[in-house]
Amino acid sequence: MSQLAPVRVGLLGLGTVGGGTINVLRRNAAEITRRAGRAIAIRCATARSIDKPRRADLGGIKLLKDPFAIVNSPDIDVVVELIGGIEPARALVLQAIANGKHVVTANKALIALHGNEIFAAAHAAGVIVAFEAAVAGGIPIIKTMREALAGNTIEWLAGIINGTCNYILTAMSTAGREFGDVLKEAQALGYAEADPSFDIEGIDAAHKLTILASIAFGIPLQFPRVLVEGITQVSREDVRYAAQLGYHIKLLGIARRTPDGIELRVHPTLIPEQRLIANVNGVMNAVLVRGDAAGPMLLYGAGAGSEPTASAVVADLVDVARVLTSDPENRVPHLAFQPDALTDVPILEPGAIETGYYLRMHALDKPGVLAEVTRILAEQQISIEAISQREPLADEDVVPVIIITQRIREAAMNAAIARIEALPSVSGPVTRLRLEHLE
Repeated sequence: MSQLAPVRVGLLGLGTVGGGTINVLRRNAAEITRRAGRAIAIRCATARSIDKPRRADLGGIKLLKDPFAIVNSPDIDVVVELIGGIEPARALVLQAIANGKHVVTANKALIALHGNEIFAAAHAAGVIVAFEAAVAGGIPIIKTMREALAGNTIEWLAGIINGTCNYILTAMSTAGREFGDVLKEAQALGYAEADPSFDIEGIDAAHKLTILASIAFGIPLQFPRVLVEGITQVSREDVRYAAQLGYHIKLLGIARRTPDGIELRVHPTLIPEQRLIANVNGVMNAVLVRGDAAGPMLLYGAGAGSEPTASAVVADLVDVARVLTSDPENRVPHLAFQPDALTDVPILEPGAIETGYYLRMHALDKPGVLAEVTRILAEQQISIEAISQREPLADEDVVPVIIITQRIREAAMNAAIARIEALPSVSGPVTRLRLEHLE
C-alpha cells in the first residue's frame, strides 16, 4: 500500500453521532486504512460545550470553540458537519466548500431544504458533499440507489424512516395503548425529543423522503411539494380495526413515478400484514425500493443511534479518501444523475395522488344508513374492497363503520368524505387513512 498522507478531518459537533464517529474511526482504524488506502484522522473538533465529558477518546484531537476556525483551517481536508439544524450549519458547509474542502454531513434538514444550493456550489468547486448518514442511519440506502441500482429505472420506494413514529405505532399495535401514553414513554427512553413535533408530525420523514426521491428519479430537491401528515390522529381503535382486517399501520414515506408526475407523500399507511415492511417494529427503519430490473428489495436496519449513524459517516469519509485525487467529473454525482441531467418532472398535487383508503365513521344504528354511504362512494366511482359494521358504542345510538376502498384519486375521496360527513345519519368527522398494498 502506498504511504499517502492521512486524510485530515475537522469535526463539527461532539454529540451522540460525533462521539460515535470518533469511536468507530479509532476502533476500526486498521481496517479503514486498508479500505481507504490511507489513514483518516480527526485533527480538531468543536461543540457548544467543549469541556463537557464525552463518551469518546478525544486524545490527539484539538478542541476549538469557533467552528469557522475549522472550516477555514488550511490543515483540514474534510469537514464533518454533525451539529444539525439549518444555521449555522448551512453557512459552515458553504464556507468549507468555498475553501475547497470536502464535506460529510448527517443533516437531513439542511440537504432537503438547501441541498440544491449546496450541491451546485460543491460542483463548481470540484468537491464532494457526502450525506449517507442523513437518511435511515446505518442503512446504506443512498449508496444502494445511487450506485448499486444505477442500471434501473426506479419505479417507487416506500420507507419507514422515522424510528420515533415506528416505536409509537408498534406499541399501540402490540400493547393496545393510547398515542399520548406511548409518546411519554418514548420521551422517557430518549426515542423522542422533549418537543417531538418534527417526528410525530412527519416533517423529519419528509426531509428524508425528499432526498430519496431526488436520487431515485433525478429531480431537484423539492421539500415544499411533499404531502405531509403525522401520526397524532391515529387512534388505538384504528390500529385495532386495521389489525382485524389484516393490516398494520406505519408512517410511510412514499415516492412513486406515474405517467402524470411524481407522488411525494408522508402519512400513516395501512399495509397488509404479510408484507415484510409491515413487520418492521420498534425504532428500526426499512426502505422498500422497486427497480424495473432488480425488482423489489428491502433494506432494514437501525435508523438512528450513535454507532449506526457513525457507520454511515465513516463510510462517506472512506469514499472521500478514495477519490481525493480523482477528476471531479468522474466521481459519483451527488444526486445519482449528472448535475446537468436533472429533470424538473412535475410533482403531483395532493388531489391527484392515487391510493386505497381506510374510512372509519360513526353512523346511526338504523336501516338504510350504509346504503346512503355506499351510494355516495359509488357516485364518486370509488370501489369498496371491504365493509364492516362494529358493535354499538357504549351508551350511544351510533355504530362504528369501517370501509376499505380500492385505489382512487384523493380529490374524489375528499369529495366523497365531505358528502358523507354532511349526512344527518353520520356523527362527527370521518377518519381517513391511506392504504398501500406495495405489490
